[in-house]
Amino acid sequence: MNYIVLDLEWNQSPNGKEDSVEHLPFEIIEIGAVMLDHQFRAAGEFHKLIKPQVYKKMHFKISEVTHMDMKKLCQEGQPFKAVMQEFLDWCGEGDFRFCTWGSMDLTELQRNMIYHKMEIPFPRPLLYYDIQKLYCLQYGDGKNKVSLDQAVQLQGMAEDRPFHRALDDAYYTGKILSVLDMEKYGVYVSVDYYGLPETKENEYRLFFPEYTKFVSREFNSREDIMKDKNITDMVCLKCRRMLRKKIRWFPYSQRFYFCLAVCPEHGYVKGKIRVKKSEDDRYYVIKTTKMAGEEDVELLTQRKEDGRRRRNAKH
Repeated sequence: MNYIVLDLEWNQSPNGKEDSVEHLPFEIIEIGAVMLDHQFRAAGEFHKLIKPQVYKKMHFKISEVTHMDMKKLCQEGQPFKAVMQEFLDWCGEGDFRFCTWGSMDLTELQRNMIYHKMEIPFPRPLLYYDIQKLYCLQYGDGKNKVSLDQAVQLQGMAEDRPFHRALDDAYYTGKILSVLDMEKYGVYVSVDYYGLPETKENEYRLFFPEYTKFVSREFNSREDIMKDKNITDMVCLKCRRMLRKKIRWFPYSQRFYFCLAVCPEHGYVKGKIRVKKSEDDRYYVIKTTKMAGEEDVELLTQRKEDGRRRRNAKH
């Protein structure tokens, strides 16, 4: 399997969200990618500038970070559709996996493709490696993320190229990938949420050593979500049996629900549902389940009580 290490630079409305085009908050202006083979050896590079069609004034922050010039983009950039087709051809039809630093690039890539009325050829679920996440799992606590330039410095790598340009950042991301223990951490794939499951039968279920992740199809309302047994059922991570709930699902803020279940053989299992809005302004959820200890039981009990108090205070 090859690795396509991808990085994008994008522009946005100089006036912020109020002048932002619906479903296109960021217009891609540069694509950079490095192809690595199965032994993480360089096998090719791709780099193209894209002529802006939506946001034709450079946002000052983008200009500060990338030092890109709108005049040069307009003179040397090519239309997005032509660049994107060339990029897809360069990726080839073989076995490869996208790798990015963070979770935004593939979402914005697909948003731009849809805006330009291009068909998205990627599989569902679209699995990829978030190298920032994997780096923090191997070298940190798995929660506090570091920037790409920090990771390069912490690894003592030569900084022989500038940062914050697409090809250069793809190059450095590939360098970080090459020092990761992929036999151990390669199981922690990420899943793209732009291309959601279309039916109940196609909902995504991912299994990891310490937790499971479930990504639902879209729903019209939050109420519909919590009526769906695929979402509310709790299953033991170890023996796969259906579990009795000790603490039923309860809301915590506008975005989360929590639950605690019990396996008679393996103990407590905690569940978290995160409610998100899709591109169509409908709802979907990401449910994670993990084994739990006594501290988790206390925390969830406290959260349920805190939520009850807040609701009572409003009345």
